[in-house]
Amino acid sequence: MWLSPIEVAWTAVWAKSERDPSGELTHWLPLHQHLADSAGVARLLVREWLSPAVVDRLAAEFPGGREDVETLTVWLASVHDLLKCSPAFACQVPELANHMASRGLTVRRGIKADPERPRANHAVAGQRVVREWLEEELGFDFLGGAHELASVVGSHHGLPPDDTALHRLDGLEYLLGDRRWQEVRAHILGWSLDHLGGPQALVRFRGVRFSRPALALLTALVIVADWIASNSELFPLYPVGALDRAPGPDDTVTERRVAEAWSKLNLSPRWRAVPFDGDVAGLLRCRFERDRPRDVQIAAVRAAVEQPEPGLLIIEAPMGSGKTEAALLVAEVMAHRAGADGVIVALPTQATTDAMFGRVHTWLHRLDGIPDRASVSLAHGKAHLNDTYSGLVRRGRFASMGDDVERRGSSRRSQDDCEDPVVAHWWLSGRKKSGLAPFVVGTIDQLLFAALKSRHVMLRHLALAGKVVVVDEVHAYDVYMSQYLHRVLEWLGAYRVPVVLLSATLPDHRRAELLHAYDTGRGGDASCVPAGHPGYPVVSVSGGPPPTVLPLPPERTRVALDRLDDGQDTLVTYLRAKLADGGCAVVVHNTVGRVQETARRLSEEFGEDAVTIAHSRFLACDRAEIDRGLLRRFGPPESAPDRPPLHIVVASQVVEQSLDVDFDLMVTDLAPVDLLLQRMGRLHRHTRSRPTAVSSPRCAIVGVEDWAAEPARSHPGSRRVYGEHLLLRAAALVIDRDEIALPHDIAPLVQAGYGDTTLGPNSWQPAMTAAAQAAEETASRRAKDAETYRLGAPSETGALTGWLKAGVGDASEDTARGAAQVRDGAASLEVLVVERDAGGGLRTLPWVPGGGKQLPLDSKVPWDQARVVAACSLRLPLALSTPDVIDEVIDELEDNWFASFQANPLLSGQLVLTLDAERRTRLHDHILTYDRRRGLMHEPA
Repeated sequence: MWLSPIEVAWTAVWAKSERDPSGELTHWLPLHQHLADSAGVARLLVREWLSPAVVDRLAAEFPGGREDVETLTVWLASVHDLLKCSPAFACQVPELANHMASRGLTVRRGIKADPERPRANHAVAGQRVVREWLEEELGFDFLGGAHELASVVGSHHGLPPDDTALHRLDGLEYLLGDRRWQEVRAHILGWSLDHLGGPQALVRFRGVRFSRPALALLTALVIVADWIASNSELFPLYPVGALDRAPGPDDTVTERRVAEAWSKLNLSPRWRAVPFDGDVAGLLRCRFERDRPRDVQIAAVRAAVEQPEPGLLIIEAPMGSGKTEAALLVAEVMAHRAGADGVIVALPTQATTDAMFGRVHTWLHRLDGIPDRASVSLAHGKAHLNDTYSGLVRRGRFASMGDDVERRGSSRRSQDDCEDPVVAHWWLSGRKKSGLAPFVVGTIDQLLFAALKSRHVMLRHLALAGKVVVVDEVHAYDVYMSQYLHRVLEWLGAYRVPVVLLSATLPDHRRAELLHAYDTGRGGDASCVPAGHPGYPVVSVSGGPPPTVLPLPPERTRVALDRLDDGQDTLVTYLRAKLADGGCAVVVHNTVGRVQETARRLSEEFGEDAVTIAHSRFLACDRAEIDRGLLRRFGPPESAPDRPPLHIVVASQVVEQSLDVDFDLMVTDLAPVDLLLQRMGRLHRHTRSRPTAVSSPRCAIVGVEDWAAEPARSHPGSRRVYGEHLLLRAAALVIDRDEIALPHDIAPLVQAGYGDTTLGPNSWQPAMTAAAQAAEETASRRAKDAETYRLGAPSETGALTGWLKAGVGDASEDTARGAAQVRDGAASLEVLVVERDAGGGLRTLPWVPGGGKQLPLDSKVPWDQARVVAACSLRLPLALSTPDVIDEVIDELEDNWFASFQANPLLSGQLVLTLDAERRTRLHDHILTYDRRRGLMHEPA
């Protein structure tokens, strides 16, 4: 077949290349093939993978509805790498540039070293060329879609260019190519329309103004299509030995490549939620093997059914009242109504996330409509330490390569089935892709990052847009984090994503803020958000319907209150008296230092075997084992066979959230009143036989310098954690109380603790007024700080150009910096811990499973050893992470630089702390000691 000179030139333009270890070029892929592959994948993504909810959300903006979603996605994928047809890109592989020159596309000598070449980045230049073509060839106005659509091309590397980057292309035409280059690019653009039926496929979009949410989703789809098409295991490159015989554009070749790759990729089919038949009891029994639904579960499901359209639903109910089960039932109802095909559950910490993952995994086994090979993801930095998830990853490697799991006829499956229908898909792994799995359990960071100006943030939006989003413990997020949560809710409202928020109870103003944020993003009347206190327990919904207030149960748990002096002798005396007949107690402190100090004394008094220590400053692998031990000994009766007759757990806030543990007696530092109540929810949580002295719940409050002082001030460490304002209000609420009745006192105490009514005696008021003013100033500053990197509102219009300007780059919770981006900038540094031997070598820690082995210093650390090292991550004390010392501490840690670590992606870029044989080291004038029982300890050198 005769080809024109332009077609001949086009067949020689390259897009991908590979070299062998010696540096010799071995493989390449023509640009025409990569664009055709990407377009083919994009079509299948829309037809077979993209959530119907996302398709409908996009279709609402396009003149042709759902058909236009496929048209635009395929077209954008077919032109995303257009400016790889340019001298600035082609020169990077001289052998392939010479081949192109032989076909008429010459590259000026020396252009590869031109300092201006980086300004002609193919994504940035592609945006400009596509925009000009839309205007000049198809009659688009600059503000009538040309700039907006072209910005998707400019953003396909995850970072939209700003106006400055586009203007810097002026005068760089020599980097983009002469007339022949321009003619080839025009031919490519024409080819992109030929496959869609001609120019009319795009002309109908003239005058359409694309919203930011729509552009973000389109960009994410193009990125996913590009990434799949760039995987050489799925789409093989061509050997350079056949460079002159490489096939030109061939639809038959492309169809075969795409079909084979899609089959090998083997993404799980969509989940199609079944309609709710109205039987809450039957649904609860099927999913959770519970015979009698609770009032809050019935009310939540009914609210989800009766809500005019799926939106935001907030469940406030006492601890242990079945909120998690209610949320998952509601997620099923909302998913069917909204066309969502997945669920994400977000929690405050990695520990609570791990605990929730097991519950969600069990739920998936009993979920109607769940497909075989349903993909699930545990989204946090230590997911590899979760045994259940690790097993799913191993199974996913096989199931995802086409080895289908035999489908069972029953919708209910046993979790013990040898062929688990739930897998962790190999491709849907890693920090940026794991959220794209249909079912995700992750830390709150994974959700808050969607409101952060960060690279590839549009992928996070796509990951959320087709799901039902469940956020647990929503009361646990402070002023700074709440700014990001509000913005996320705005975007979720704009995407029409159903959201379920869970809390033991919320201050009235917080509930109103959450409803207002979602309604604002949805474009509804946010002024309809109800003010005041609706009652408790309560189910609130967005969009205006009144909240559903539930009756409190007639029975109540009366927690007797004691106030103890803050001394170790007093604590020991109290525990000896209350545990004289045995029992399991928990002592909760607000700082790790107090936990370690108290645990040391109690171990001396009661014996080491009778004391367990739990806090955040253990190695990740040790912390995971501690959490499993807590659940095994102090969890629900049916799952805690090892409950000891006498035991004391000394813990930080790690026992406060989501862990289903149950104690006979509690001692706790004073904390904000909602957190005090949350801690009390771990007291007499389940029905069981208890020793006589602790047969009724009792909580002693410590951590106050002097209860008789005016005012009664908390321990300095607690004031650093929570601020004085909320602690003083909490002290005022409990100082004269002999008991708290749960759940009846929960709402009144929380509303009082976070309200503005006067609390405490007159003598306290000067201090309380000063503390309130300081708290307001701090909150204002933190809210302003959050604005620095917070994404703009979804109501902003225009192209994605400059959307992420002044952003943070890549976002990751795997580092202190990453977590600080959406938490508050005060997260401690995380390090990987290894042991240095007498000869100066390194080895993994000997007590860790798979540990005690020598590590190479020059050659790459093997993957099995790298996983052991990664499991030994540790948070340093805040004293070594404050702004005034952090740079110096990092400098010292960077002296522990090992080529073998940098060669393994799991370890590359991580800070390393080396301990001696005594598990000690010196860091920035501090002596650090790691003790397997007490965790990391530090003291000035």
